[in-house]
Amino acid sequence: MWEWRGPGLEEHMGSETDVVLKLELFQYAGSFKPRGAMLNMLALTPDEMQRGVTAMSAGNHAMAVAFAASAVGVSATVVMPHNANPFRVAASRDYGAEVRLVDDVHAAAEEVNRIVQHENRTQIHPFEGYWTTTGTATLGLEWSEQASELDAIVVPVGGGGLISGIATAFKYLQPNCRVYGVEPEGADTLHRSFVAGEPQSIDAVRTIADSLGAPYCAPYSFGLCQRFVDELVMIDDDQIREAMRLLFTDMKLAVEPAGAAATAALVGPLRDQLRGKRVGVLVCGANIDAKTFAEQIAPG
Repeated sequence: MWEWRGPGLEEHMGSETDVVLKLELFQYAGSFKPRGAMLNMLALTPDEMQRGVTAMSAGNHAMAVAFAASAVGVSATVVMPHNANPFRVAASRDYGAEVRLVDDVHAAAEEVNRIVQHENRTQIHPFEGYWTTTGTATLGLEWSEQASELDAIVVPVGGGGLISGIATAFKYLQPNCRVYGVEPEGADTLHRSFVAGEPQSIDAVRTIADSLGAPYCAPYSFGLCQRFVDELVMIDDDQIREAMRLLFTDMKLAVEPAGAAATAALVGPLRDQLRGKRVGVLVCGANIDAKTFAEQIAPG
């Protein structure tokens, strides 16, 4: 955790706003994902461990599953869309996983189901289930303890596994803290689900924040989000790029687009609501190669 002080932040939020960053980009495998992946791995039976695991991911979950599987001595096969960042593909292989590339996230889901049926591997879901949510709740626990009292927290949203755990923890530990979820306009799965009152899906991911591009919401995490998330906001890709530049210039953090989503919401749609408050902002990951990062933060 780090108290953010800098001229860029002050320009946007004023000197009276206290911002507490939770820096999950420094987690193993470069994002928050190993928390849930490791708990899922440790919950496997001896027979399941012998048969190995599989997972679908645009990158961060694949890396986390590869890391966790290597740590406990389990074989892993991860399925990724062919347009996944090459850095993440290479990192997943470096951790020891077999990587299979497919057309898109929908094809990835189909391939994982085939692997489960025909290869008898256990799927480690990227955002759904008790152990995944418990893993992200540990993030909320640490954040709450380290930051003391917060008026609000701002959390990026993909499938809902991250915010469901964090929100659950905060509402028990700091019930007066408001929980804001942030989605990119091109991956608004949770927004659609909130409107419909039940889990919904999207046909395609249309955002540079591909780590937040979950194709659907799922019942367990969605139910917790309904109960504990106070408000959802949306941001566009230009706001994400601006937040990447702000984190780089003010905090010297080189983050992936998803890692800048909460900051984009803070200095964008939530600026007036949160000015003068003590706010927690999650930097969820930094798995991006240097070339892509430079292209994203270059002036338009």
